[in-house]
Amino acid sequence: QVQLVESGGGLVQPGGSLRLSCAASGSIFKTFRMAWYRQVPGKERDLFAAITQGGSTYYAGAMKGRFTISRDIDKNTVYLQMNTLQPDDKACEYCNTQPPLLSYWGGGTKVTICS
Repeated sequence: QVQLVESGGGLVQPGGSLRLSCAASGSIFKTFRMAWYRQVPGKERDLFAAITQGGSTYYAGAMKGRFTISRDIDKNTVYLQMNTLQPDDKACEYCNTQPPLLSYWGGGTKVTICS
């Protein structure tokens, strides 16, 4: 059974940057499209960045130009470079396949923006 572990979240000032990592327990990137999902209190978990098996990327409109999703196939790891962070970016971030598989959800990593 595949496990996904997110890391890299933390406290950052407005305009700052973070690099999130999603480590997979096995080689799955040639089988699944991977994505980052965001959840805030009172709202459902929403996809905002994705990368296909072939390496093509997708971003939600609010993140395009600020965030970059990438991967290291040899390390079985997906990354998310988050730049110019704003208060509205505060959330718990998760990685999973697209569409998500229930058993693949990890514990997430929290992004907090504070001035």
